[in-house]
Amino acid sequence: MHFKTRSTWCFALLAITTAGKLSAVQSIPEKAPAAPAQTPTVRLFPEYVLGPNDQILIMAVDAEEISNKPIRISATGDISLNTVGRIHAAGKTIHELEAEIVDRLKAIIIRPDVTVVLTESRSQPVTVVGAVQRPGPVQLEGRKTLLEVLSLAGGTLNEASSIIKISRDKEWGPLPLPSMTTPSGSIAEVNITALTEGKRPEENIQILPYDLITVPKAPVVHVVGQVSKQGTYILTQQSKVSILTLVAMAGGQTPTANVKEFKIYRPVPEAPRLEILVNYSDILKGKTKDMDLLPDDILVVPENNAKRLLQGTVGTVLQMLPGLAIYRF
Repeated sequence: MHFKTRSTWCFALLAITTAGKLSAVQSIPEKAPAAPAQTPTVRLFPEYVLGPNDQILIMAVDAEEISNKPIRISATGDISLNTVGRIHAAGKTIHELEAEIVDRLKAIIIRPDVTVVLTESRSQPVTVVGAVQRPGPVQLEGRKTLLEVLSLAGGTLNEASSIIKISRDKEWGPLPLPSMTTPSGSIAEVNITALTEGKRPEENIQILPYDLITVPKAPVVHVVGQVSKQGTYILTQQSKVSILTLVAMAGGQTPTANVKEFKIYRPVPEAPRLEILVNYSDILKGKTKDMDLLPDDILVVPENNAKRLLQGTVGTVLQMLPGLAIYRF
């Protein structure tokens, strides 16, 4: 009984004391909490080589003079810190800069604790060229994947090929893809259609500074005349297409088409286009082997018993191309 009475008394005393403390705390006017500073996006990449115009953030225990203040590396590659002085940061990795700041702080702080993070990358761009909305340099600010960098470039154009090329400088290591190694680095290809469809997610690699992303235009073929859908057809997955396949993609020939006198206009380097006559009727009957159309070929399907289009010059046909609808295979 004595033990229970003592426990009850102690509990009551603790409750009274706690209540008093809470009351005292509540009686002190509270200051409105300061709005938290907007935290910049950081990139934890200790081997990143800093350069002019990069922005960093230093977090240093017991060194409020330099801690939690965004610092822009000058055009000459320097930063200036209170109590630490001027440091040439360009050319150093983030890890190396951390080590130098620690060494300098040891004169005034026992066991300095310093972390440096990259908040803006302005010195090491990625270049995107070719069939994108905004070709040119893209600044890496934080970790960026291939799809994110293409998005920063505005995305690919309708005429873009599905196969894009990535080139990486030797100093940044090999590309984590099946690639060709060169003395200056590595080069790899990525099927962007398969990637965006989720078939090859492993190819959505992290892009590093100075990577070059090339988005070529896809090869195209044209069909004009007596088909259901004359137009320009983009070969996103292949470099050639057969006549049978193209006519099928174009909705087939019309009932008035002259199937015995198709014509192909084929580009020839530094020469007029080559004219090739094709008996499409024989191909349909299996008497003649189907023929592949090559990039930039024009397939002309004339009218039956009326050779106006067939007799037209290649110049006349070329004038039609800009107004044609565009389709993708």
